[in-house]
Amino acid sequence: MKDVFRRLGSDFLSTIVFLVIYLTTDNVILATAIAIVGAVGQVIWSRYKGQTLGYMTWASLGLVIVLGGATLLTHDPRFVLAKPAIGHAAIGLIMLKRGWMLRYMPPIVSETIPEYVTFAGYAWAALCFALAAGTIGVAMTGDMKLWAFYVTVVLIGAKVAAFAIQYVAFRLLVGNRLRAAARA
Repeated sequence: MKDVFRRLGSDFLSTIVFLVIYLTTDNVILATAIAIVGAVGQVIWSRYKGQTLGYMTWASLGLVIVLGGATLLTHDPRFVLAKPAIGHAAIGLIMLKRGWMLRYMPPIVSETIPEYVTFAGYAWAALCFALAAGTIGVAMTGDMKLWAFYVTVVLIGAKVAAFAIQYVAFRLLVGNRLRAAARA
């Protein structure tokens, strides 16, 4: 689990850097420039250490450079604000693969209620698409404070809530199936 959070933190490091710099300086251009330099530095450092870089790292770097560059050239923050939406849409597309969640589940869940796990995988994809649409909507307002709130509270909160609901539902469903099998 710690490795998952480390990877997510690494994949979204430029967004985190952008938020921290923006919230401390209230300067979009400075935050964007530092986020671009940070993303490039992160890739250089990883390559120097001999690490293999995954698709998300390269995609994130490309988005930071292209969208950040557009923000710097136009002085319009909406470009860089759209980056999390693109990431969520891409992840949502990956989550449309049938059964993608099964390998992340404990054996008792994947063996007892595989059809519910598959359904939950599609629900996660739908959540990612909804969050991406919301991020675009908020980014289009150009309101930096609203966007900062959305990406730090709403995006994270929605995923935590979905995880909690899924956890409780799976526990109940597995328990019901096991009790039914014991009675039979």
